[in-house]
Amino acid sequence: MAAALEIAPGRLTLVSPEPLEAAAAAAFSGFITRRAGREPVSHILGTRQFYGRDFEVTANVLAPRGDTETLIAEALEEPFETVLDLGTGSGAILVTLLAESAARGTGTDLSEAALAVAARNAERHGVAARCSFTVSDWFEALEGRFDLIVSNPPYIGAEEMEALAPELAHEPRLALTDEGDGLGAYRAICAGAPDHLRPGGHLLVETGWQQGADVAELMRGAGFVSVRVIQDLGGRDRVVRGQKPA
Repeated sequence: MAAALEIAPGRLTLVSPEPLEAAAAAAFSGFITRRAGREPVSHILGTRQFYGRDFEVTANVLAPRGDTETLIAEALEEPFETVLDLGTGSGAILVTLLAESAARGTGTDLSEAALAVAARNAERHGVAARCSFTVSDWFEALEGRFDLIVSNPPYIGAEEMEALAPELAHEPRLALTDEGDGLGAYRAICAGAPDHLRPGGHLLVETGWQQGADVAELMRGAGFVSVRVIQDLGGRDRVVRGQKPA
């Protein structure tokens, strides 16, 4: 309703007794129809809050989730000057890390449409001068080394997709599943990250709640040390981090 009236949600009680104007009523009716079709609220409104900031969201990107704030909090535990966000999507992770630090960063994605959204979010939050965006299949188009590499890759197994909530059908499938066992992206990231991290640099990835141990093993197999699995606020495995030997 607040969106239909084009006002802040906190002002809704101040105007709710008044009759709706025709334009607002039509907008609200359209929102209800779309939601009845199980379209995510974030897509209907075109925005989603993440780590205290509003991010533009379209059908070309995965809407940022609260669980991913665990990745942000963990990444900010160690200082870094450069950061790479693989599969950046809306740019929520990269933009937030830059907004919370003085670092510079690069975001990659296979989708040019997603990178356009990420660039607009970087502008919105005043970090565009400190970041760049590149079309890349993981590390394929990248050079150089970073202090920190982060990613929330597609980790849903192909066989799990049909059982998911209908809302996910409105989000890009490429951002949800690797069309395999759900670990394909982690294999690629763990294999390529050592060549793109500075000595002593860190790799942090978000995982599904049952994947922590498997991803930790992949990191160790790639030579990472101090590998840890971090739980989210619900007590479920959510982030795996490792360090490249100094």
